[in-house]
Formats: sequence, structure tokens, C-alpha cells
Amino acid sequence: MKALAIAATGMNAQQLNLEVIANNIANINTTGYKRARAEFSDLLYQTERAQGVPNRANQAIVPEGAQVGLGVQTSAVRNLHIQGGLVSTGNDLDVALMGRGWFQIETPDGETLYTRAGAFNTNADGQLVTIDGYTVVPGITVPADTSQITITTSGQVLALTANNTVPQEIGQLTIANFVNEAGLEPQGDNLFKQTPASGQPIVGVPGDPGYATVKQKYLEASNVDPVKEITDLISAQRAYEMNSKIIQAADEMASTVSKNLR
Repeated sequence: MKALAIAATGMNAQQLNLEVIANNIANINTTGYKRARAEFSDLLYQTERAQGVPNRANQAIVPEGAQVGLGVQTSAVRNLHIQGGLVSTGNDLDVALMGRGWFQIETPDGETLYTRAGAFNTNADGQLVTIDGYTVVPGITVPADTSQITITTSGQVLALTANNTVPQEIGQLTIANFVNEAGLEPQGDNLFKQTPASGQPIVGVPGDPGYATVKQKYLEASNVDPVKEITDLISAQRAYEMNSKIIQAADEMASTVSKNLR
């Protein structure tokens, strides 16, 4: 009975949907996290009667056919790159992006990754790094005698040192845009990797047309909406239950047929 297999695909789809929702809720306080959404599409159709052809020779054209769907499949788990709220931290090296763009991060093996989490720090050499120690690109080194750091909305990094009364520029933050942000591949640790689907990074200066501006002493919060996630959770649960009911009904129908054949 096809109904059993069809309902099973529905239960599998809703189980994956639940896992995506669970991950969103788990990252509700993760800096720069972008909520994900499971997307589905219907499977192949089995044709019981074709439309647009004569039913018999020299007969009229059949206006409508009969196709039975074979279930559902996962098409994608899409990250929704919508601006998250800003949270004030008071830390000079915390920066948030307001608008489109990604900070560029270089891993120890020389690979460039991308993040919206601007919780930066300095390492033992004074280099600007992420909380995992990855270097921010382009490289910026903070002098050891720096008493104050200022980061402008256009990404200029200024340092006030003991030998100067006026802040001196020590670097310029740049950010990258992608034609298709949904094509970026999540790597964990708030990092994303470019793929052929995302296209090549288009690097620019904060504040340029189409690029985000930088907000110092703020971090971008997760864009997960708790109310939306709870609503989606209830919807997924109900859909799972309905598919389960179909399996139960199909089993009872098959049992009835089996009894009548005895």
C-alpha cells in the first residue's frame, strides 16, 4: 500500500524539520547566528491516467489526468541572513555589522572564512583575532601601549598610544558581500565558507553603497524569534501526528483486507 510509504516520507520530513527548529532554539543566544528553515518539495508522481491524449482510438482528448504523489523530500535547509538585533557590550573590540556584509577570518591553514560575529580580541602579538584565535583579515596589530581603541562606522581602526595625544590609524576593516548568501556553507564556530553556489566574495569598505556599517561596542544578536520557533514547532508536531495517523489508518485497512481473504 503506497500510503504507508508516502506517510513515512512525511514523518521523516517533519523529523528533520524538528531538528532544524531545535538547532535554532539552541542558538537563540549565539552571537551572529542566522536562523535556518527547512524547505521541502514533493516527490515524483505516479500516473494513473494521462491527460492530453485520447482515452481510446478516435476518441476525445482527456482534459484531466490522474497522478498520485509519492511523498515529500527535503529540498534545502536555508539560513535566513536577516539582520539581528544589536546588544551593547561596552567592549572596545566588539563590533557589529548593520547591513549586508561579512567579516573575513583567516584560519591557521590559510583558508579565508566569513562571520557576522564581531567579538574580537588581541593575541599575544597584538593582532586582532576572533575568540578562537583566528586572524581578522586584513591583519591589524594593536600597539602594546594602546590606551584606547576607536573603530569608526567606516571600519577605520584608531589607537591612542602613550606617545600621542591624537589617535593614530592602525588599520582598516573590510567586509565581503556575496551574490547568494544562502549558498554559504556553515562551518560551526559562527563561521561560513564560500561555495560555488555563493559566488566569489566582493570585498569593500564598510559604509560603501551595498555594504554594512560598523557599530563599535555592540554585537549582533541571533535573529531567532522564539515565538516563531514555538509556532513552527507546534506545526511540525501536528504534521508528524497526522502522518502517523495515516500509517495507522493504512495498516487497519490492510488488516481488514487480510481478514476478508481468510
